[in-house]
Amino acid sequence: MAALRFGFGRLNSHLWKRRSFLLLKLTAFVCSVLLFCEFFIYYLVILRCNWPEVKTAARDREPGTLKPVLNAMFLADTHLLGEIRGHWLDKLRREWQMERAFQTALWLLQPEVVFILGDIFDEGKWSSPQAWADDVERFQKMFRHPGHVQLKVVVGNHDIGFHYQMSRYRIKRFEKVFNPERLFSWKGINFVMVNSVALEGDGCSICSEAEAELVDISRRLNCSRELLWWLQPRLVLSGHTHSGCEVLHGARVPEVSVPSFSWRNRNDPSFIVGSLTPTEYALAKCYLPLEDTVLITYCAAAGFLVVLVLVHLGLVASPVLFGYKLLRKFKTM
Repeated sequence: MAALRFGFGRLNSHLWKRRSFLLLKLTAFVCSVLLFCEFFIYYLVILRCNWPEVKTAARDREPGTLKPVLNAMFLADTHLLGEIRGHWLDKLRREWQMERAFQTALWLLQPEVVFILGDIFDEGKWSSPQAWADDVERFQKMFRHPGHVQLKVVVGNHDIGFHYQMSRYRIKRFEKVFNPERLFSWKGINFVMVNSVALEGDGCSICSEAEAELVDISRRLNCSRELLWWLQPRLVLSGHTHSGCEVLHGARVPEVSVPSFSWRNRNDPSFIVGSLTPTEYALAKCYLPLEDTVLITYCAAAGFLVVLVLVHLGLVASPVLFGYKLLRKFKTM
């Protein structure tokens, strides 16, 4: 009887060790997949992005004439979901993706200034004061940045509504949080940030105020550089379309549309990086991980886990053992 109990004890101990080892392998595998899909994949993809090189004229390469280069990053259409249309799981997933992508890009690329070109929120045009406060708090957490990096935000139609939906309350609410500048200058480069929603031209007073601000900006540029009477940009960057494209205005001024930064709008979100000087610029598009890649990785990992469990339970032959037997059978033929 003692020998029988000892035999059962050894068998139970062996089974417990096998199950513990299986659980350890499963845990390690699941953690590895999660780390890859939720952290490392952002570094692997964004690491391929580099600052474009500005082409300078021969006279500008001479000692003492080199102009400082400003490294700027441009995002658009983050569309943080609100309390009405945003399912909690969808909101959690999209915001985690954008937070990891933004923080990874900051760490790898080290931009000096980041511009977000409108539609920061998805429901700013109708959100309640409490919902607005909650959305702002989440935005500030996701897009946190070091003090030496400047973050500039341009208003979009989803933030305050289209021109026929705008109100002074929504505009002031947005300005109180983001304090958007109309004219921003750094390293001899002037950035004019325009609320294009207010320029739809329906005769409203808000539209007139927006045009008056442009006149004032033009006057300030004339006074500071004695170059312009009205705005004559050498490059226009815009959002809203969710897609990347380039249009040439008047056969001289290019407009580059920045794609959406949210996986809710695209399977392949991206952003633009620019190397800028007072006279030249160079742009490059940087892609984020494809959502299909993440989903396929998770599906493949789930399939592997199922096979691993079935092999452990003896319901399926081990692929290694099956391959070995098949190879021996082939050799004996």
